[in-house]
Amino acid sequence: MNKLSLLDFGFFIAESAASPKHVGGLMICKRPTGSKSGFASDLHREMLACTDVQPPFNRLIEFSLTSMPSWRQADTVDLEQHVIYHRLRRGRNGQHELYQLVAELHQPMLDRSRPLWELHVVDGLSGARFALYLKMHHACADGVTMMRWAAESLSTSADDGELRPVWSVRHGHAERRLQRERERLATSLLGDLLGAGKRVLGVGRLAAMLLLESVKLTKNAISLPFAADGNTPLTGQVTAGRQFASACVDMQRVNAVRARTRSTLNHVALTCLDGALHRYLRDEGVALRTPITIQMPVNLRREGDEGGGNKIGFVQVELSAPTDDPYVRLRNIGFSLRNVRTLIDSVAPEAIESYTVITSLVGLIAEKLNLSDRLPPANGNTLVSNVPGPPHHLYVKGARIEELHPISTLPPGNLLNITLFSYAGRLFFGLIATDELPHLERLSDYVGEAFSELEQSVTDAFATPAPAA
Repeated sequence: MNKLSLLDFGFFIAESAASPKHVGGLMICKRPTGSKSGFASDLHREMLACTDVQPPFNRLIEFSLTSMPSWRQADTVDLEQHVIYHRLRRGRNGQHELYQLVAELHQPMLDRSRPLWELHVVDGLSGARFALYLKMHHACADGVTMMRWAAESLSTSADDGELRPVWSVRHGHAERRLQRERERLATSLLGDLLGAGKRVLGVGRLAAMLLLESVKLTKNAISLPFAADGNTPLTGQVTAGRQFASACVDMQRVNAVRARTRSTLNHVALTCLDGALHRYLRDEGVALRTPITIQMPVNLRREGDEGGGNKIGFVQVELSAPTDDPYVRLRNIGFSLRNVRTLIDSVAPEAIESYTVITSLVGLIAEKLNLSDRLPPANGNTLVSNVPGPPHHLYVKGARIEELHPISTLPPGNLLNITLFSYAGRLFFGLIATDELPHLERLSDYVGEAFSELEQSVTDAFATPAPAA
């Protein structure tokens, strides 16, 4: 059996019918040239015949009153309960209807009596297309790991007609090695002492930094729980019902801005989101005088660590002070992120893990007591994460995956979660929200507009003055 980490266990503790804890991905595929209209239904039947289910897709969660929950291998996996076919009706088979269906599929909790994953084949999409929607419990994998597993099962060539469903591919040789190492350390007194020592020292150092930050003796742009403005529609008690929207920007345009301003992808993307969110909030009658605060995952994996489960921490980060100049916004966000990175690199990963558990617990308690509508948001105005994807197109039995959209889960107190995903020369923004958040599609439109405004602002800032007459 493989025991869960404390963070993975936390996803089960935080889970409820109103706030399920799984992550997903939506792949929009173009049927191969010359293929029949029944291509997707044939693909579904062929998938059901791939009954060799590999870890972690054959694992069940097992709870105990005396120890941490653990994974055990299922005796059998009934693929008909996990691989499900849908067909959109003619006339209601566009992107809007697809997003509505995916939002409905993303809402229900996964059945804990079965391995915690599902794949939905959505047929009949306009333009000779179909879609694949994969969801998996967050305790099984973070977004980066899930994307790596999906990529391992797909092809880089349209001529490759072999089907390798994600559950039939052997994943995680490194995972098994790392798991054995974790189990060895778990039974080692020395390992326990070393881990506890690092954690205590790291938490102490981080607490001292946050104390200096709270009394404004330093400016590291990392925010404390309950510091974000709670008077926005972005936060509150998470309720059932989901809606999904997306935005997309060409990576050539993003890279041109990056090169000109010496910025990172995160700097540019967060600048777009910051501008879009401020415009959206003004539409909703909210004019913030303080920076928007986001919760941001931090990768804590060491180089060469390709295991499953989660090796991430979460910190609260202030974006830009309100401004109408997108280039100024970009510089402010770059300054904030560089300071946050310096702070994180100065403490042990164990400290960030402990900080994540503590701040998540605060938000979870508020949500369980139905206090999220009454208290300032414990973990910022929204969560924004970045999952890197392959730079080239992927294929499934010759069908090209044209778009790949990330769909995450909602943390306690946040009605919106945004995931960035770079794929095949484009940067996708996946927006998942509760039904309580108004006009989500308008927010997704503002992301693209904010990027165009940033492009123009950068062009103006770097324009060469005309020579004097």
